[in-house]
Amino acid sequence: MTNDTSCSIHPYFKIQPGKLDAFKALADRFVERTRSEPGCYYYGFSFDGDEGHCREGYQNARALLAHLTNVDDLVQQALSISSLSRVEVHGPEAELEILREPLAGLNPQFFTLEYGFRK
Repeated sequence: MTNDTSCSIHPYFKIQPGKLDAFKALADRFVERTRSEPGCYYYGFSFDGDEGHCREGYQNARALLAHLTNVDDLVQQALSISSLSRVEVHGPEAELEILREPLAGLNPQFFTLEYGFRK
C-alpha cells in the first residue's frame, strides 16, 4: 500500500532520419520550459540512436496535466519530426483515473502504483 500521489509519464519517440539534432534542440527547449513548473519532480531526455525517451515525474495528476498544457506547442513540433512509439503512465489508481480521459488520445499503457514510498 502507498500514500504516494506522484505520477510519471514516459513517452518514447521514434525520430525521423536526419532529424536527431533538431529533436535534441527541442528537448533542450522542453527542459528549459519545464524547469519552473512547481509540481515537477524530475524531467529529462535520454537517447538510444534514433529513439528518444522523456523521463518525467510530477507531484500528482493535476501537475502532469498542467505540464502537458505548458508544453503543448513543443509536443506538436516534436511530433512533426518523430512519432510516439509508446507511452507509459505510472501512478496510484486515484490519480490515474484523473488522467485516463485526457490522455486517451496518446493510447498510453497505465501502470497502477500499489506498493512503495517516496522520500
